[in-house]
Amino acid sequence: MRRLAAVLLMFTLTACGVGGDPTPPLQATLPPPKPVVTRKSMASLSCDDTKVHVPAAIPGLDAAGRFARLDSLRPRLKVRGRIWREDDERVYVGVVCGVQTAERFSTLVARSTLTQYQGKPALRWITRTGMRNFMWLERPGTAVYIGATPGLAAEIRTIAADITAA
Repeated sequence: MRRLAAVLLMFTLTACGVGGDPTPPLQATLPPPKPVVTRKSMASLSCDDTKVHVPAAIPGLDAAGRFARLDSLRPRLKVRGRIWREDDERVYVGVVCGVQTAERFSTLVARSTLTQYQGKPALRWITRTGMRNFMWLERPGTAVYIGATPGLAAEIRTIAADITAA
């Protein structure tokens, strides 16, 4: 009986990979996958001396032009941005120039929620048309804006993670 138990234990451990073949599985030998957004696929939007690197292309979406105004902002500020689309769904990514302090930033959009993004002041709000909006103060004078229609709202976090400032 002990011999049978030892044989079964050996087969079980071999099947689980314990004490079996010392070569690693194929996935462990392959190089890690490259990120979807690379420095080559980044575009720059700027407010004076600050450049913000945003994705030049978003996988699965088509470029649909640019925008230079955000209706949600209380004061008229300089805005530069890009638009991507998939059918009737849209994603907007841009910079808002001219906001120098966190106090002023927090009052830019009526009925917005003040929060933080990577330790920086951030605003989020939803428009009457259902557009999801997120904006953070990257540096004094430069805020980064991302907006998406409801069908692409889940992309906001991914896009925000890809944005860098120089």
